[in-house]
Amino acid sequence: MVGMETADDAGVYQIDDEMALVQTLDFITPIVDDPYIYGRIAAVNAMSDIYAMGGKPLTALNIVGFPRRSLDLSILTDILRGGLDVVHEAGAVLLGGHTVDDSELKYGLSITGTVHPQKVVKNSGARVGDVLILTKALGTGIISTANKAGMADAGFLQKAVDSMIRLNDQASEAMLAAGAHACTDITGFGLLGHASEMARGCGLSFRFFFSRIPILSGTGEYAAQGMVPGGAYCNQDHFGREVSISEIVPESERIILFDPQTSGGLLIALPAAAGGNLLDNLKKRGIAEAALVGEVIVRERELIFVE
Repeated sequence: MVGMETADDAGVYQIDDEMALVQTLDFITPIVDDPYIYGRIAAVNAMSDIYAMGGKPLTALNIVGFPRRSLDLSILTDILRGGLDVVHEAGAVLLGGHTVDDSELKYGLSITGTVHPQKVVKNSGARVGDVLILTKALGTGIISTANKAGMADAGFLQKAVDSMIRLNDQASEAMLAAGAHACTDITGFGLLGHASEMARGCGLSFRFFFSRIPILSGTGEYAAQGMVPGGAYCNQDHFGREVSISEIVPESERIILFDPQTSGGLLIALPAAAGGNLLDNLKKRGIAEAALVGEVIVRERELIFVE
């Protein structure tokens, strides 16, 4: 049903009239020092692709690259324990995995989930008049960069970690109940990169309202100081040609919109009449930062407008 020819978050293979499999694979390098927390973040990040398609994770396999000559195996134990706890939290089962000796530490999951064939949420289904709702604040890439430089405030870092270790399961359930037309999770391409893929897929344009976009505390300050991951500039170079950003948006804060996220939130397109109910539902489920950040409009010269 969904394969390599699309820019969707996961592949979908139909089994019968009642069930389809959702499959994905994702792994990352460490972005925090604590190996257990790193394991949790990497696992939540991988799970997010399943939730973005409207699916529920069923089984998971570890994928590990580990420099055994330079790191103690106890570190790997803590990483795997973090990932296992997330798998259990998601109601899935860990079946095993595969480890290779690598010069750089990497960890993630290959996940198989299930979804009803009629309830698959692709990233290309948005319609004119839909509103756009984002379920997590931006800034994890910039705050992680500040942390690596030893400059991140402990409180700001903890809020970023809390965001990254939170599954998107509740957001996924809420969007399905609200009748979402399209969804993607915000990860390495940043908000505007993933939004560009959505807009291109449905042949329309998106308009975002900068003042409504939730941003983690400290992100603007660190961005102004130049603590921005290289991936943000790559995203800006690649997707920026089809993006129009109002001059009112401060120059130092525009890069936040391209900041590569780890375990980011869902960007959901759904009918405007259902937007308020979805926001209420999300907040009842503890997703306080969820916000209506934009709207879907007819195709114009640019794919994305930020006002």
